[in-house]
Amino acid sequence: MGIGNYGSRYSLTRHNAGFIILDMFAEKHGIRFRESKYDYYEAEGSIGTFPFLLVKPVTYVNRSGIAAIDVLNNHGLLPEDMLVVVDDINLEPGRIRFRKSGGDGGHNGLFSIISALATEMFPRLRFGIGSEFEHGDMPDYVLSKFSAKEMSNLRSSFEFCVLLLEQFISGGSKMLLEFYSKEINKILPESK
Repeated sequence: MGIGNYGSRYSLTRHNAGFIILDMFAEKHGIRFRESKYDYYEAEGSIGTFPFLLVKPVTYVNRSGIAAIDVLNNHGLLPEDMLVVVDDINLEPGRIRFRKSGGDGGHNGLFSIISALATEMFPRLRFGIGSEFEHGDMPDYVLSKFSAKEMSNLRSSFEFCVLLLEQFISGGSKMLLEFYSKEINKILPESK
């Protein structure tokens, strides 16, 4: 599940890093998002014998938990089966951090998911967007679009996240973490 705000107005905004990564993943695997009867768009596919479902909520970031609970209930999944991909102002732009569980880190989308699921025990992939804003300007910053130069500079980080999603689909958090630990410094020095 990517966290972001749905609609062209929010396309390529910092808060939509989760959507950007899922879109890149879908493009690489030749699948498209479609409407569901729930509060999210979805794209299905498989990597070898491992099926997956990509989810982009249409509830806006602050209500991401609505889609999360629907996805788990509709597909008979446990929280640990769902990888949440989210932006993070506490990480430098392009830095990536994986956690198997934890708090919301001040992110309203994660807060909504934790509240809806009544647990912090789900994996999350955090994508750094930095914090280049003055006190009180965070909403404008996270809703601002990445420039073409920023997108170019962040390309390898986005692509690495796509590889991490593939690892999660193929072997869950354990396989993702093994790959992350082995490859992160080759791809993105000093990302840990």
